[in-house]
Amino acid sequence: MRFDEAASRREWFEQRLAPLMDRLYGTALRLTRNPADAEDIVAEAVTKAWTQLDRLRDAQCFEGWLFHILTNTFVSEWRRRRCRPQPGGDDATEPSELDSASFTLFQQLHQPFLLWWGSLEDQFFNGLLQEDLERALDALPDAYRVTIVLVEVQGYTYEEVARLLGVPLGTVRSRLNRARCRLQKALWEHAREAGMVYHEGDGGTQR
Repeated sequence: MRFDEAASRREWFEQRLAPLMDRLYGTALRLTRNPADAEDIVAEAVTKAWTQLDRLRDAQCFEGWLFHILTNTFVSEWRRRRCRPQPGGDDATEPSELDSASFTLFQQLHQPFLLWWGSLEDQFFNGLLQEDLERALDALPDAYRVTIVLVEVQGYTYEEVARLLGVPLGTVRSRLNRARCRLQKALWEHAREAGMVYHEGDGGTQR
């Protein structure tokens, strides 16, 4: 794209950036789990987008282009930090997830996860507050959280995530599966604590 004047270029950029700022920050926060780091990632991504604006060929692709820059900015920093030795890294627990790797809400509700709509399970899902899902997501180990955010929130394919993170495709699938299991278990436990569902062992019935 070409701009006749610097003023028109800045105005165009700011007009399209403003409606996306909350989502940019929200995505960065889910990835970093730290408000200050999220702000830094967003600021760096916006700066990169501004300086590289001439590379954007199609104005209609601005949103996706900007989120791609945000993702690459985060991943670069995340991979740099993970190069430092970390005692007991995230992947060290992958072979044994307590009982969460084998836990699925399918077993509890007899419905596939993310397919509960227009039924009794719909009431259960609607009863879960957004903050509970966000809290469960934030509690995931970094490798799991980053993987599920990239796939489920930002819509990257498994292959794209593998390239971004520099890991085998099988690792992406494994992390995603374990992340989903952990989320399912956390949300199920919250629902039980809130009295929204009962386990047979509790002497009650599902509701």
